[in-house]
Amino acid sequence: MRLLDKSQEAWIILLFLLFVQGPLSIAGSGSWALAAADADGLEVKIEPGGGIRATAHPLFPAKPEITQALLADYTHWPDLFETRMRVADLQIHDGIATVDLRIAHPLMPGERRLVTESKILPNGGLVTDLTGGDFKRYHRVWKLQPVGDGNQTRTEFELVVEIESMVPDWLVAIATRRELETHFRIVKQKVLEHSKR
Repeated sequence: MRLLDKSQEAWIILLFLLFVQGPLSIAGSGSWALAAADADGLEVKIEPGGGIRATAHPLFPAKPEITQALLADYTHWPDLFETRMRVADLQIHDGIATVDLRIAHPLMPGERRLVTESKILPNGGLVTDLTGGDFKRYHRVWKLQPVGDGNQTRTEFELVVEIESMVPDWLVAIATRRELETHFRIVKQKVLEHSKR
């Protein structure tokens, strides 16, 4: 992997900051956090050992079965994000999906490779763990639960990610928050569309 020199890294950070808006606050124990002001309860924090942890509990306007089907539609994962990505390979064996994603992110030149294994949780949801690529850590969990008359899905979401990069964690945290806000909005829109079919 080719690392950026200091001047390239500084320019990337400066350019990214010019396009980022929103408050950055300090949470307990001196760690950086991005305060959640939305209904999804999104929190993004820097992990003490490196990387970031994001948690949220978005409410989706469809039954858990519809939400589950959308989240486990591995071929169409790129459609759930604003960041450019593509599925380079997908293998499903014994209920475990190995997905090889290529992600083109404005923070980092070129494509980053993310290889994960995903499996559906017994009580509804999905767990995804890193198996290879340009990441040090990647762990994502969706837990799904019906609410109201069963036509909505309350979720518990957790993401722990650390990228092989010179980009500082606080900048990754800002980008992750923005991306997850957009991701949740897209998923809400798509589950609503699917529930009306």
